[in-house]
Formats: sequence, structure tokens, C-alpha cells
Amino acid sequence: MDGDRVIAKILKAEGVEWVSCFPHQPLIDAVVLEGIRPILTRQERAGVNMADGFSRVKNGRSIGVFTMQVGPGAENAFSGVAQAYADSVPLLALPGGNERFKYGVHPNFDAVPNYGGVTKWAGNFNLVARIPELLGYAFSQLKHGRPGPVLLEIPGDVGSEEYPHDSVEYEPVARRVSAGDPDDVRDLVAALLKASNPIIYAGQGVMYAEATDELVEFAELTRIPVATTLAGKSGFPEDHPLSLGTAANTITMMAGHLLGRADFILGMGTSFTLSAFSAAMPEGAVIAQVTNCAEDMNKQCRPSFGAVGDARLVLRQMIEEAKRHLGEDGRGENGVAAEIGRIRTAWMEQWEPLFISDEVPLNPYRVFRELEKSVDVADTIVTHDSGYPRDQLVPFWRPVRPHGYIGWGKSTQLGYGLGLALGAKMAAPDKHVINFMGDAAFGMAGLDVETAVRSEIPILTIILNNSVMTHYHDNMPYATKQWKLNELSGDYSKVAEGLGAYSERVTTPDGIGPALRRGLAANRDGKPAVLEMITKEEERISRY
Repeated sequence: MDGDRVIAKILKAEGVEWVSCFPHQPLIDAVVLEGIRPILTRQERAGVNMADGFSRVKNGRSIGVFTMQVGPGAENAFSGVAQAYADSVPLLALPGGNERFKYGVHPNFDAVPNYGGVTKWAGNFNLVARIPELLGYAFSQLKHGRPGPVLLEIPGDVGSEEYPHDSVEYEPVARRVSAGDPDDVRDLVAALLKASNPIIYAGQGVMYAEATDELVEFAELTRIPVATTLAGKSGFPEDHPLSLGTAANTITMMAGHLLGRADFILGMGTSFTLSAFSAAMPEGAVIAQVTNCAEDMNKQCRPSFGAVGDARLVLRQMIEEAKRHLGEDGRGENGVAAEIGRIRTAWMEQWEPLFISDEVPLNPYRVFRELEKSVDVADTIVTHDSGYPRDQLVPFWRPVRPHGYIGWGKSTQLGYGLGLALGAKMAAPDKHVINFMGDAAFGMAGLDVETAVRSEIPILTIILNNSVMTHYHDNMPYATKQWKLNELSGDYSKVAEGLGAYSERVTTPDGIGPALRRGLAANRDGKPAVLEMITKEEERISRY
């Protein structure tokens, strides 16, 4: 057997059931021979995004894999890997590579040096005999520490070279986690319980650790409210009385109000990275941090208390420590949940006119409300593209289970959400998977609707089409006026129909709900659906 077949056998041993890909990579035939399904995308970035969405929903327990050809394939996939790196998502990229005698010769593209800044680790198979060793190390990197993409380049002559043994000896990599230092946990909990107005700020580390149940238990035990980061959205159920929702570029009134007066903030499974899509920490508040990645400690803020360890294991330690202080029943009712409820009621009263608006063109908030009425939120996964679809949806969609919402934002590539949705559906085929896109995002990535059709991946894409490209024209008013840079046009529903999806164009408020129900019915019948909602330029977003 050759090197490509060895790689395929190891992927099979690691539980890989499908790979996204783009043509002209010999590994594709090898994985088929091992019973692994290839899913061919229309362009490389979408394939990487698919692997990304799959890994997210599987919490990194199963890893998404993308393979692409040497040179242009590896070049085109770069942005997708960069997005996964920014959002700390584990995926395995397997580009073809130049034969070893061509390595380092200009102008040949060598993936390892070029991907060094956007991968957790990058290497190449320099010897066919080392394939099991190197793949084992790659999967170890994928399953431990801060999540992130890993790349292993396959030189053409290594992939075709004969493996020197009759069989492949390989043990799948076991994921190993550790708890926090008991002294660190003791000091953190003691300080947290003394605080007057503490808040837990939960990141996606809670979901990777599968720690939602523990986080709920700890919050209920201590009566401490929980806000989430954008990437951590859905890690704490937003129908819970102690939920503040998401605190990011757009924010709920509950999170804004209680965060503003907080005197102690516990970052649970978050890196506290400062970005346009993270909440500002109030001055004077004591910061504590629990992370599985020691290098995130003191990165951009200096916590007074902290523990390095798996979020679920550390939360179990914290629960036991809190019970030592508070007793088995925990802290009694302290009025926080009632206050959150009052703020939520007042906040939603302010926004309710938008959610029931009869405006034409449509108000996007009306679309969100009609969708909420059309699905069981507990059995639905929602994601979005960047710009207004994200900013408007994030505060108001209330997921109740982990990954009921896939949030992202440290990099904001247009078109990302469609690939995420495809991968999420592969990870959770029994759930409705819905992706919101703007008109600009559909222009960048919309052709991969055909991937969904051909590969029988029944997702629902909702295009919020206001034809203004997220108001980018505000940054170039003179060019826009002269050259119509913001006047996007086209009937995207017809594009989707031409690609084989069920499609509708919706222009009136009373048409939103019925169209959503027909699109969801098409999904249940196994067919992808695209609904183009003709919306207004709605600039109101929730910023406390």
C-alpha cells in the first residue's frame, strides 16, 4: 500500500467518516477505499468551513478533515484555516505538496512555512514510514490544549511511495484532561463568594469541555448570573432565569446592566481576548480566569485569581468547594433572577415593535420572530454571516442547548456561515440547521448551495437582502455616489433554484411564516432550501 492509503487507514481508525475536499488530490481515492465519504465543495474555503462547523458541534471529540491539491488548492484554503485559527477550532488540513526534490524552490507553494501563522502546528510527511507517527502527533495537538487547526502536507512522492510494512500499526489518540490546582480553586471560590455583584463570563471552552451541566449547577448553587462570549453563546441555556445572554459587539440589556456594576468577573473557558466582538470589562472589577491553556493567562488582562484546567473538571472542583462554604443546598434566593427578569421584560418591550413590524421592505427582526415561532429552538442550530445578520440576531436568539447557536467573530470573513451550517448538519443530521446570510455574503459563497443539493445536506439558508452590502459605502461615500458601489442587484432565489435548492423570494410580512414552514418542510424531505427575504436598511442594533 502507498502513503495515501496509510493516511486513509489512520483517518478511519480515528473515527473519520467523511472528508470535505476539492479535486485533484490522490488521497480522495484512498479514503473512498477505506469507506470514508468525500464531499466535494465548490471552492476550498467552503470545504474548510465545513470541517470547522463539524468539529465545533462535535466539541472536538470528532475532527473535521479537509484535503486539497498542491499549490492553488492549498493557497485557496488559507482563509478558511485562518478563520478556524482565529476562533480556536480544531480541524485537520491535508494539502497535497510538491515532491521533496522541489521543496523550497521558488515559485512552488509550500504549505508548511506559509501556514505557520494560522495553524496550531504545521508539518509535512517527509518519510512514508513516519506517517503514523506524524498523524498521531497531529491528532494529539487537535485533542489537547487550546483548540486550533493543524496542517500536514503530503508531498506527492511520499503519497505514492510504498509503505515499508504489511500493515499499519496505529492506536487512536486518547484525549486527556486535567483538573485545576486545588489551592487555586479554593482561593478563587472564596474570593468569588465574597463579591457583592459577581458575574460568570462563559466562553466556548465550556462547550469543548461539555461542561454546560456543571456550569448550570454552579450558577444555581451560588446564584451568580451568567453571560456568554460570542463564541460561547449557547454554552449556558438562555431560557434560564440566571442567563444574561451574550455580551459582545451587540449585547443584551441584562448583560450590559449587570456587567456594568460587576465587582468580580469569572471568565470560564474564555481567553479574555480583546477584540471588536468581545465585551469591555468594567474598570475596578476583580478578574478571575479558568482556562485549559496556560498561555492565555495574563495575555491581555491580568487575573487576580485563576486555574488552569478543563472547564468541566474545574467546575466540579468549584461546586464541591462552594458547597463547603454554602452547604449542599447552596445560597438562598438573592433577587438576582427576579432583577434579570424585570430588565428583560423592559428591554423586550422596547424592541417589540420591530419584531411585529409590518414594514415593507421587511424588517429583519420580524424574520427572526417568525423563525422562532416556526421551529423548536431546542432542536435547531442557527448560525450567521458577519455584518448586520450577526449584530441583529446575537442578542435576541435564545439557544437552550450547546451549539444551538454557532457564534464567531474574531475574524469576520463573509461567506463563512454557509460552510459552517453544512458541517453542523453533518455533525447533527437530526437537527434543523439554519444559516443567515446577507446579500454580500451570498455573493461570496452562495454557489456552495449546490454542494448542499448534490451532497444531500438539507440546511435552510435565509438571505436578508437589503442590497446595500452592510453599509460599507459609509466609508467611501464619493466613490459610492459616482460608481454605485453599494447598489447590489440580482434575484438570489432564482440563483438558488438554478442550483437545485427549494427557493422562494419573500417580500411581504404575511409571507414570512408560510415561506419558513415550506422551507423547513423541504429540509425534512431531504432538500436544501434558500429563502430570500427582501429587507430594509435596518440599522438599529442592541448596544447597551
